[in-house]
Amino acid sequence: MTTSPAITIEKLDATACAPYGVMLGTPPRADDHSTFLSPQSDFWRAQLFETGDTAAEILWVVHREQPLSVSTLEAHHLTQQAVVPLTGSIIQILATSDDEGNPDLRTLRAFEIKQGQGLCMYARTWHATRVRNGETACLMLTRASTTRDLATSLRDARLPVETVLCHIDAFSLHQAVAS
Repeated sequence: MTTSPAITIEKLDATACAPYGVMLGTPPRADDHSTFLSPQSDFWRAQLFETGDTAAEILWVVHREQPLSVSTLEAHHLTQQAVVPLTGSIIQILATSDDEGNPDLRTLRAFEIKQGQGLCMYARTWHATRVRNGETACLMLTRASTTRDLATSLRDARLPVETVLCHIDAFSLHQAVAS
C-alpha cells in the first residue's frame, strides 16, 4: 500500500507566510500613520488590498469538514484574497507559482489560521482550505468579478476565466507535535 506524501500543519506566522501573503491579526505598529490608539478604540491598517480594476467584495464563506488530504489547488489571476475565520479555525494550504504559473509543489505549506487571525493571499498564490471538525464561517475579501466567474463555472461545469484549478498528486496533512 502506498501512502501519499504529507505536509505538517504549522502555526500561522508572519515570516513563514510571507511568500504567500500577509498575516492579518498582528498588533498595531506605532510608526504607521494609519494607526490610532485611544482608551475608547484602536484602529490600524492591516493591509492595502489590490483587486485590479474592479470592486472588492466581502463574502461570507462556510468551509465544512473534509478529509485532510488535498489533490486540487486554486489560484486567482487578478486579485488578492483575504480570509478571516470567524467561528473556528481553518487550515490554509499554500504554494507559490513556478515560472510557468503552475503550483510550485516544493513551496507547499499548511497553516492553521485561528479566530482573530487571517491571511491576505497574493494574486496567483495557490491555495486550498480544510476544516478539521464541523464547519467554520469565514469573512472573505476578494474581487467581485472573480466570485461571479468562479460561482458560474462551478454551477455550469465550465472552466473559470479569473481562477485556475490544478489537480496535483494527493498529499495529506498532519498536525505538528506540540513543543
